[in-house]
Amino acid sequence: MVQSSLDIQTIRKDFPILNRKVNGKPLVYLDNAATSQTPQQVIDAIVEYYHGYNANIHRGVHTLSQEATDAYEAARHKIQHHFSIAKSHEVILTSGTTHSINLVANGFSSFLKKGDEILVSAMEHHSNIVPWQMLCERTGGVLKVIPMNQNGELIMEEYHALLSEKTKLVFCNHVSNALGTINPIEEIIEAAHKVGAAVLIDGAQAAAHIKPDLQALDVDFYTVSAHKMCGPTGVGILYGKEEWLKKLPPYQGGGEMIEEVTFEKTTYADLPHKFEAGTPNICGGIAFGAALDYMNSIGFEAIAQYEDELIRYATDELLKIDGLRIYGTAAQKTSVISFNIEGIHPYDIGTILDKLGIAVRTGHHCAQPIMDFYQIPGTVRASFSFYNTKEEVDVLVEGVKRSKNMLA
Repeated sequence: MVQSSLDIQTIRKDFPILNRKVNGKPLVYLDNAATSQTPQQVIDAIVEYYHGYNANIHRGVHTLSQEATDAYEAARHKIQHHFSIAKSHEVILTSGTTHSINLVANGFSSFLKKGDEILVSAMEHHSNIVPWQMLCERTGGVLKVIPMNQNGELIMEEYHALLSEKTKLVFCNHVSNALGTINPIEEIIEAAHKVGAAVLIDGAQAAAHIKPDLQALDVDFYTVSAHKMCGPTGVGILYGKEEWLKKLPPYQGGGEMIEEVTFEKTTYADLPHKFEAGTPNICGGIAFGAALDYMNSIGFEAIAQYEDELIRYATDELLKIDGLRIYGTAAQKTSVISFNIEGIHPYDIGTILDKLGIAVRTGHHCAQPIMDFYQIPGTVRASFSFYNTKEEVDVLVEGVKRSKNMLA
């Protein structure tokens, strides 16, 4: 295996929070699938905005408003370039992936009719299940599930069998937040399009590890949250093909999304403003652009190579612990390890790890159907980023061993 070229210790200096202690122990932050940490470069962009040009955007003629507008729209163009999006107005800035998915689900209420079918995968986050259930309740649509196997991989033969002329929408995460599985979205998109179905891919977990080319994927919708990739919370994007965004009705009404308003009739603004009602998270959008600049300065190929090295090491070391089982053993996966120790509740392990300064996630990870599939209450989830180290993996392993000895 080729060793990573990243200078991890230099990178770690960019993240102030990694210097703190928790319960008197150095912080080992392994909850990146929930929220990644924020480098100083992004923090500086946030401070600069509020310190220097805090103002509302698009409608002001004064200098601060123009500066804020320019910075916000520059961030939109950075997002467009990063994800290889054809047109900047196909980038809708939202509060995050959940907002983006609900925007699309609400819009499809206008198109879906009784008996139409929509497909979701068995390994979805609740935010990519509940909105579609609500859509089916409103329209009489039928929700069908693409099953998974014990390795945490979708059973693609079953997916192809489920597709039919009744299929109108297909929804799947690019990467499972609970298992780390990288789903075969190219095959999913191509097959769905053959039966005339639209496809939304939830990219929240993928975007920090994989740099997707959305034009090459030919996906209809793709969603991302900034806080998963070194950006701030409360901001994300919905990418949508222009043809679809023009068809969908507005999700919210208010300022910014209008062309003309009278008491008799309102006409709507052009894309992207049609879907961006009200004052947006201006600082968040600008900081998202700064986060993309930062991650691209490191390089996604180098990040992927290093994280693969890290997860392989962590997997090998954790599996040396008797009674430990990893859930999600797909051939293609990113840096998530979900595990349990036989006879011990994951919450109890997580509590002891926290006392040792180790931050992991416990529970069903907003993916309860996955836990029901494995017939477990939840897992301990350690999720890694490019600023984590093998030494931190060693601390985790020792912490899990200590937890086992205390609880068994």
